[in-house]
Amino acid sequence: MGNREDLLAGAKRCLMEKGYAGTTARDVATAAGTSLAAIGYHFRTTKALLNEALIEAMAEWGEELGRALADDAGPDATPAERFEAAWERIIESFDRLRPLWAIQFELISQMDRVPELRAAFATANRQARLGLAEVFHRLDPAVDEPTALALGAFHQALLAGLASQWLVDPQAAPSAKELTRALRIVTDEFHAGRS
Repeated sequence: MGNREDLLAGAKRCLMEKGYAGTTARDVATAAGTSLAAIGYHFRTTKALLNEALIEAMAEWGEELGRALADDAGPDATPAERFEAAWERIIESFDRLRPLWAIQFELISQMDRVPELRAAFATANRQARLGLAEVFHRLDPAVDEPTALALGAFHQALLAGLASQWLVDPQAAPSAKELTRALRIVTDEFHAGRS
């Protein structure tokens, strides 16, 4: 690995350990085994390095989550079984990837000051919505993109809400089984309201 790659790897480690605001240039240089000057040479600023490292980490996380969600509940699974199985895998990722989930919330509060991250998150959000529609509804976004974006946004809202509950109090956050039960109740209430 060259200095540039070492810096990115070191920055990712620091982001996971110290967060975005808590990571300094010295932290990254130490973690990467390089000089402080290497940051300026390869990235011009520490902020630019951290932004690139974070975007790479988010892409890697997205790919990992996509692989986990691609593990289908089986060809004969009902929509409720697919829903529950997918949420079980997502909830498992909260523990395993806690620092990455936490840093997303840290960055949301700073989006107005980091426009390049806002743009990267917006692009990632759109892709996540399309991917979630495929996973949960087996809906090909190319066939009906507006519906895929709407359904994906629903699951993304659940994901953000569940992640925030889990980060605050994992013991009290709902399980996949509880989410499935709640969705059934809401759906039943909607159907009852039509009568």
